Amino acid sequence: MSSMKIGGAGTLIKIAYRNILRNRRRTLFCISAAAIAVFFTVFMQAWMVGMKDNVEEVVCTFDTGHVSVVSSRYEAEKEYYPVWFPVAGGLSVAELERRALNFSGVKAVLPRITAYATLQDSTVKHAFLWGIKAREELALNNFNLTRRDSGLAAGRYPEPEANECAIGVRMAEKAGLRVGDRLPLKTVSAQFSDKMWSPVITGIFRFDYLKYDEDAIIVDFARLQRLLALEEGTQQLFIYAEDASQSRNLTAQFKTLLGKDNVVRDWRDNYFVILMRQSMMIFTVVYLVFLIVASFLIVNTVVMIIHERIKEIGMMGSLGMSRAEIVRVFFFEAVFLSVLGSLAGCVAGGMVTLALSFFPLELDIFTGGGMKEFPIAGTITLVFDPVILLQGFVFGVLITSICTLFPSLKSAFVEPVEALRR
Repeated sequence: MSSMKIGGAGTLIKIAYRNILRNRRRTLFCISAAAIAVFFTVFMQAWMVGMKDNVEEVVCTFDTGHVSVVSSRYEAEKEYYPVWFPVAGGLSVAELERRALNFSGVKAVLPRITAYATLQDSTVKHAFLWGIKAREELALNNFNLTRRDSGLAAGRYPEPEANECAIGVRMAEKAGLRVGDRLPLKTVSAQFSDKMWSPVITGIFRFDYLKYDEDAIIVDFARLQRLLALEEGTQQLFIYAEDASQSRNLTAQFKTLLGKDNVVRDWRDNYFVILMRQSMMIFTVVYLVFLIVASFLIVNTVVMIIHERIKEIGMMGSLGMSRAEIVRVFFFEAVFLSVLGSLAGCVAGGMVTLALSFFPLELDIFTGGGMKEFPIAGTITLVFDPVILLQGFVFGVLITSICTLFPSLKSAFVEPVEALRR
């Protein structure tokens, strides 16, 4: 019997749509499987993007700026925070700032000093001094990345040139310190001499970043510069760009300007930034595998439909439907299931991520605390992004549709005469 044209794609789609309503429980199971897979894909993507953004912001705020400059000799011994290797051979901060601001796209230039300190008469014995220009820093950065503010929990930051300091809440709790107390300490200058110092605590901060909340003592940059005998130089220079994505150009320009005796590094070259971006690719593969596994429920359903409707397939063939048309009917059924499931998963995932984007999640709940060496704030904010929802929907439909294409082809090999005899 020669096949005749039954109808266009619209007719086949109508047939497929009516077929998915014939067994609603089975249809519900298939839609639920795809929805759950897409929901977790959207949720975990929002979680991972939130973590990536968190790490990148912490790194740029505290560790690198958009472009960081240190002496090459400092770089070789950076775990000790040596202060005797200033940037550009001790060129003055004012001259470094002047040269940096001549480049197009530079938003701000911030000198910083980091040095180890030994605390006297305290239960906390070791910390690090963080010499910054507090006013300039706060005009550019939010130190508390959860509340998006200066991070002060009490008091104020040290005034320029003043014999003052601010400490983190964790250090204050451990050492029993408060605003107004003195903090006797010892550090080593660029001349390798011990420097005894006893600044007054004027502020207690909560950065929501364990490393700083527990170990950092903030002091004024100029005061620490003089104490450590750095003269007019600085140990580190941080450049912030108008557009962080264009920082590569600035990095190249600063390398040319400062020469080989200095290490100029782009923020995207930071180990933890690279790690998080590579993790994003790995997790994307995991999401795809998760979708493929979930799509097997739809695959099994399509196979069962074909097996249960053998006579119906034979009837379709005897009425003149071509094998290609029969395959398309079953494939359209599978696509309907994947579209409905993916849409449901995206809606649920979007609602959850949107809600959680307003309520940061405490990392201590998941890690038990103790992530001091990892540059991440203590809270994660899920990212609600329509692009993530669109990706989840497209991946869900494509993966499940492709996986169900092959069982759909099985219907093409059912002979109408043999099917009607069963």
